[in-house]
Amino acid sequence: MHRFGRSRTADRFVELGPQWSRLRLYVLVSVVFLGLLTPAGAIPDNAQELVVTAASPGRAGGGLVVAQRAELRTLNPLTAVDNPSREVIWRLMAGLIRINRNTQRTESALAASWTASSDGRRYTVTLRRGLRFSDGHACDADDVVFTFQVYLDEALRSPQRDLLVVGGKPITVRKVDSHTIVFELAAPYAAAERLFDGIAILPRHLLEPIYRAGGLAKAWSLATPPGEIAGLGPFRVKEYVAGQRIVLERNPYYWKTDRAGQRLPYLDRLTFLFVSSEDAQVVRFQAGDTDVISRFSADNFAALQPARQAGRLQLVDLGPGLEYEFMFFNLNRLPAGRLPEVAARQEWFRRTEFRQAVSAAIDREAIIRLAYQGRATPLWAHVTPGNRLWENRSIPRPPRSVERARRLLRAAGFTWGADGQLVDQKRAAVTFTIVTNASNAQRVRIATIIQEDLQPIGIRAQVVPLEFRAFLDRVLKTHDYDAAVLGLGGGDADPNAEMNVWLSSGGSHLWHLNQSQPATPWEAEIDDLMRRQLVTLASGERKRLYDRVQALVAEHLPVIGLVSPNILVGAKTGLGNFRPAILDHPTLWNVDELFWHAGHAAHR
Repeated sequence: MHRFGRSRTADRFVELGPQWSRLRLYVLVSVVFLGLLTPAGAIPDNAQELVVTAASPGRAGGGLVVAQRAELRTLNPLTAVDNPSREVIWRLMAGLIRINRNTQRTESALAASWTASSDGRRYTVTLRRGLRFSDGHACDADDVVFTFQVYLDEALRSPQRDLLVVGGKPITVRKVDSHTIVFELAAPYAAAERLFDGIAILPRHLLEPIYRAGGLAKAWSLATPPGEIAGLGPFRVKEYVAGQRIVLERNPYYWKTDRAGQRLPYLDRLTFLFVSSEDAQVVRFQAGDTDVISRFSADNFAALQPARQAGRLQLVDLGPGLEYEFMFFNLNRLPAGRLPEVAARQEWFRRTEFRQAVSAAIDREAIIRLAYQGRATPLWAHVTPGNRLWENRSIPRPPRSVERARRLLRAAGFTWGADGQLVDQKRAAVTFTIVTNASNAQRVRIATIIQEDLQPIGIRAQVVPLEFRAFLDRVLKTHDYDAAVLGLGGGDADPNAEMNVWLSSGGSHLWHLNQSQPATPWEAEIDDLMRRQLVTLASGERKRLYDRVQALVAEHLPVIGLVSPNILVGAKTGLGNFRPAILDHPTLWNVDELFWHAGHAAHR
């Protein structure tokens, strides 16, 4: 699922091929549960297979406090599309196999091992023994089968569903015994192991009754009592205070240990504070109210340097990641009579020449200079230089050209009035609004720069910053907007992570959501290319197919690529096992291994 990560070098990226058929095992250890009660439905024996991590052994105790720029919307992995929700959810949940954000390699999680058939169409997964959800209830193959059943249910519209449709057919999931599951694919899948990373295994005992009653899409809201939410991640919900914070507590049933035999996670608590602006987040970080920070501006990165030089903070510039900032127009088909003013402006937006003209008028170098202090890279498509294996380097990278923009507009039938205002063939003045989330200062600045860049071609744009949830509601639900500035960044560098963005039916196909069929021939071609690369095992052919996708995006501009920001992160000195990565979440991907060194008892 692509979110609203990242590979720095090709040699760190694992291209999956015939080696799928090898048995993949991680170091396992059996330990005895001491002093743990066995609730109804729990494991009948007292042994559990644990993963032994390679991280440095740490000290137990204390808490970590993180600030989020917006309040999460849900705790339901099936429906979450916003970054604040997913950052919390993936501290509560776990999948069968995960992508290590540091090495980019797949590694064992809830699956103790897996094998693949020689044709790449059948995967047999063996669960590790003794798994328990955070409420103490046993987890077995029935939970896995139930999980994939609901993720594949079309009525629930889960964003991850696109990843689970291979060769035009949903994958099938069959229980062999309580710890063995077989996955059947209609065609070979080019990165099959990696798809499991985004599927949170759900508790059947809690959610199946809700699913049968038709309420699963609305389950696990922020009003749900913590005791009714359970996962397999390192933490579980302790407390939610609307508008202020959500507090997670250590999951005593978590399935990892360090080399010294210490059960993970080390931390007792993980607190997410809702802090509405980046500047306020930086102030809280400087004051010691929070312990880690990411996704902050180059301005604030520079402002924090004195604290780094004094030895109070660790600051890291990881370079370009996979995140791309872009502008897009509202191309959704609106019901007759609804939002008539937006519908009228869509006549401009649907013209490829209009979108190309807007792109040509944007000064990307100015965006990098003014919004990022040089800590970003210009883009003309959606794959960033951080994704070195998949970037199409033949995509044209023309500099800003007002003259080219005016030629494109003239060819599309637009003209200019005496006052320089651009008008269409009906003599209507070309003006529209650009919405973005107010909590992201860089995006507001980007939108303002675009507003200024469009003036020389006669377009009057108004920037409308919105609270993040209101912004998402307009883009994803009501479609009451003209244009928007947003960013995407996912959990993996592989193209399959973006299936739900580029398939016309995808839940993150932002410019025209959930199409019943492709609205244009080029979208139909992208659909075909994305589905073909999904089942193509030869890496060179996959690259050729995805290069064509990038070329189509760069030509037709459903999203206008702007820049890829550098990944800037920070943490308090004394935080052990802090290994930031360019895949999401940069600072919390290994939160189960984070600990406080002696003498740094932060938030104990």
